[in-house]
Parts: sequence; structure tokens; C-alpha cells
Amino acid sequence: MRSALFAAENLEKESDQPGMRLQNSKLLKIELNGEAMARVGSMVAYQGQVQFQALGSGGIGKFLKQKLTGEGVPLMKLSGRGDVFLANLASDVHIIDLEPGDALSINGSSVLAFDTTLNYDIKMVGGAGMMSSAGLFNCVFTGQGRIAITTKGTPVVLNVDQPTFVDPQAAVCWSASLQTGYHQAEQFGLGTLLGRRTGEAFTMSFAGQGFVVVQPSEEPPVLGSGHQDQQQQGGLLGGLLGN
Repeated sequence: MRSALFAAENLEKESDQPGMRLQNSKLLKIELNGEAMARVGSMVAYQGQVQFQALGSGGIGKFLKQKLTGEGVPLMKLSGRGDVFLANLASDVHIIDLEPGDALSINGSSVLAFDTTLNYDIKMVGGAGMMSSAGLFNCVFTGQGRIAITTKGTPVVLNVDQPTFVDPQAAVCWSASLQTGYHQAEQFGLGTLLGRRTGEAFTMSFAGQGFVVVQPSEEPPVLGSGHQDQQQQGGLLGGLLGN
């Protein structure tokens, strides 16, 4: 049988080392020898002896926070020995290596998989969310290990060495040490009253030393009673979750 489909770039990539790696730009391969964490529903194929266990948001504390905030990652634990292939709606996949002392704040919808050596919590995004539909909370990862994230299209990584502003729906992740806030991008005046709008009423602001990953796509706004509940719960949850 002959076809360009069977070209070398489409064949399974093999390695002697366990762990996660890119099969291609849209597909993550985990050579499993133990355990790993992945987004529920992200498995597209696997080989070997692998078990899948749904975990909600990764423990009762995180589960409760997700229910209160509407954020978090619906997780499943992968265990056993074999090859597992993960994807999410053909989004681009990127692998980040976290070292001791690193902290990454990431939109939960962009988390694909991560090593069990990493810790994560759901925390309030300081100064952002109240004035947008981006949500009030993010997942913050710490520890040492690998995490695979997804973006809709090829992202740009901005080095925050000057005042930086990003559309809240396009911000994928950023250094957790950065100070965040919101900025009124649209100037209100007669034109606004007459219905002439830029579509960019508010942007997130970033200050400090670090980076922001921005995707070339805006997530659709999350509107409705759930979002209104998030705003009403912001003050209460701020004390519960910390900054």
C-alpha cells in the first residue's frame, strides 16, 4: 500500500525516555511509565496497559473551588505503561518545563496534561476579570516537571519589560510573579454613545519581570448567570483563595 499518508513525518515517534513529547504540532505523546495527569476527554489513542481515572479537578479542595469559581481543569489520571496520545480540538500543543521556584498562571481551558510532580491551585487573578468576561481565576502551577498547554494558532511570547496590555480572551498564560490589572482601552465619548465601539473596551495589564503568552484568537465570552455569580462571589473567594 502506498500513500503520502505513510510519510516519515506522520509515523509514530519513538524514544527510549519516558515522559511527554510532541508527536506533531497538534498532538501530544506521553510515553507512560507510572502516572500523569491529563484533561478529561483529551485521549485520542493509546497503546499498552493504561488505566484512566476521572478526578474532577484534582482533589476535593480544588473541586470545591472549581464549583465556586467556574474555573479549573477537569482531570483524569493516567497510570500504567504504554503510549498515550492527547489532543484538544486540533489546537497547537506546546510543552513547558518548570523548574524549582517557577510559577505559571494559566487559563484552565489551555491545560492539556502535566507531570504528577507539579502542584497546582486555583487562584484569583489580581485586578482582572471584574471588568471583562475572561473570568476571575486561573490555575497556578509550581514545582518541577513538564506541562503541555494548547493555543488556538501560533502564539507570541511577550517579554514584559515595559507596560504590557493583552486582550483577556487572548491571554493564555503568564509568569505568576507578574502584577495584573485592567486598563480601559476604549475612550468613551460621543461616538460611543452613538454606538460606535472598538470592541476593545478593556485589556489586562501586566507589570514586573516575566512573560505573557498570547494566542491569535479570542475565546468567546462566558456570559450568563454563571459569570454574574463569579463577579458576586469575587470578594468572598478572594479571602478564601488568596491572591
